[in-house]
Amino acid sequence: MTDWITALAELAAAGRPAVLVTVLRTEGSTPREAGAKMVVTAQDLSGTIGGGHLEQELIAEARTLLSRTSAGEEASAPVVRELALGPSLGQCCGGRVMALLEPVLPSRWQVAVFGAGHVGKAVVKLLADLPCEVTWIDPRPEEFPPPPPLRVRCLVSESPADEVAELAPGADLLVMTHSHALDFEIVEAALRRGTHHFLGLIGSQTKRATFVKRLEARGYPATQVASLRCPVGMEGISGKEPAVIAVAVAAELLRLRTPT
Repeated sequence: MTDWITALAELAAAGRPAVLVTVLRTEGSTPREAGAKMVVTAQDLSGTIGGGHLEQELIAEARTLLSRTSAGEEASAPVVRELALGPSLGQCCGGRVMALLEPVLPSRWQVAVFGAGHVGKAVVKLLADLPCEVTWIDPRPEEFPPPPPLRVRCLVSESPADEVAELAPGADLLVMTHSHALDFEIVEAALRRGTHHFLGLIGSQTKRATFVKRLEARGYPATQVASLRCPVGMEGISGKEPAVIAVAVAAELLRLRTPT
């Protein structure tokens, strides 16, 4: 059964933490065989390792691990538990189970890519191989490739600017849609919310100057508008091909995320 794979993929796309519980070894009579798995979140459960008090005990421990995810690296370490299925556990199987509890935490590096045109496709293709979670937003469902790359969540939205409010705080935002008007709406929504780590806009210096003038006319202070990076991409990498632009953009994001 691969339901646990689907469950973890969906949770990763949604940025939700989970614990993967795997039966490593069994002795004697047990509810499930070695290799049985279940995925535990703070509210939900996918799969089973046999039910009963054994499962409830491991669910409780998994949720304790999840509750400590904010405590640092120690909370993310896997845990091995060995339990006897006897009176103390409320089960009379008489066997023993060794289980592995593995916290599966969402990437702390979240990237939102607005636009599924040629450059957006090239950028997402490259980001999919980096240690980040990507939310890819466009109003045109036919522009998304079937299936999308791993760790990429495709979001079809008639109003992409409204999706800014749903993004994780501290995300990197890349704005590269098919419409300058839509680009402006997204940039303004990002500045209005003000929780992004990076805000990059595809375009020229002329486009940036136009956007800056309009934003300042709407009351955004120059210090806030200065966070807009346009043209986006690491300096020194030149070229207008989508793949080249993608390399420059990814390089700039990596430089900003790499500790000095």
